Amino acid sequence: MSAKNGAIKLVAGNSNPALAQAIAGWLELPLTKAVVRRFADMEIFVEIQENVRGSDVYILQSTSYPANDHLMELLIITDALRRASARRITAVVPYFGYARQDRKSGSRTPISAKLVANLITHAGADRVMTLDLHAMQIQGFFDIPTDNLFASPVMVRDIKDRFDLAKVMVVSPDVGGVVRARGLAKRINTPLAIIDKRRERPGESEVMNVIGDVAGYTCILVDDIIDSGGTLVNAADALLAHGAKDVYAYITHGVLSGGAVTRVTSSRLKELVITDSIQPTEAVRNAPNIRTLSIASLIAEAIGRTAAEESVSSLFD
Repeated sequence: MSAKNGAIKLVAGNSNPALAQAIAGWLELPLTKAVVRRFADMEIFVEIQENVRGSDVYILQSTSYPANDHLMELLIITDALRRASARRITAVVPYFGYARQDRKSGSRTPISAKLVANLITHAGADRVMTLDLHAMQIQGFFDIPTDNLFASPVMVRDIKDRFDLAKVMVVSPDVGGVVRARGLAKRINTPLAIIDKRRERPGESEVMNVIGDVAGYTCILVDDIIDSGGTLVNAADALLAHGAKDVYAYITHGVLSGGAVTRVTSSRLKELVITDSIQPTEAVRNAPNIRTLSIASLIAEAIGRTAAEESVSSLFD
C-alpha cells in the first residue's frame, strides 16, 4: 500500500507487538525494521534500520504498563523518524495513558494529559490517532490533528452475534459514562440504564442506585477503562440485586492492574470483554470469563484512510 504522497511505513514499539503485527497483516505491509532496546542503565535506544525519507510513517505504540517506559519509547522513536526526514509522522496510540489526569483534581495538582500531549507534539509528531479517549476534550490538548477512534463498531458486531437484542439493556456504570453507553444503546436499539454511585460520608461503603428497570434483562455494562475492577464488580452485584438476568461488560481498555483479574474471575460477571489495545497478560488470557476482541482491522482501516486522505469519521457513521 502507498500513501497519496510517498510510501507508508509502520514502526512498532515494544508495548504491544501482537497488535502491531496484526495491523501490519491487515494492511499487507511489513513492519519497518527498527531496534528499540535498553542500555544497561535502562536508557532507551532506537535505531530505524530502513530508509524512511519522504515516507508517511505510523508509530504503533500504546502507553500502557510500564507507562513511562512506553511513553519514552514513543517520544524517542518520533524523534528518530523526524531526524531521518520522514514526511509525516502519525503516533498511533491505541491506549493513551495519563488520560484520567485531564483536569486539576485538587490544589497544586497537574494536568498530566496535557503535558503528555505537549511531549508528543514537541517530539515531532504531525498527527495522533487513538482509541476511546477517557475524556473527549483531550483532543483539544493537542495542537496537531487528533483522531479519536471508537471501538463501538467492533463491540456492536460482537453483541449482535451473541445476544437476543430484545432482551438486552445497556448500562453505564457511572453518570460520567452516560454518553458512551447511550451511543452504544442507540447503535443496537436497546434501552439504557445508569448506575449512580455515591458515598454519603467518608468511611462508609459506596452505595449503588440503579436508574432504570433492569429486571429480566441481560445487562451489558459499557465503559472505556477497567483498572482495579472494583466498580464493575459492584455494579454487577447491584444489577443482579435489582433483578437482572445476567451481567456482561464490554470495556475498551483492559488495564486490569493489581488483583483485578482475580476480582473479575471470582465475581458474578458472566463475561468481561476487552479489546487488545493493551497487550493481554497471561493471567488475562487464562481467565475463564475474560475475552479479548481485536481492534487491528479498525486501526488498519483508519491508517489506510488517513494515508489516502480519506474520511476517518465515516467509519463510525
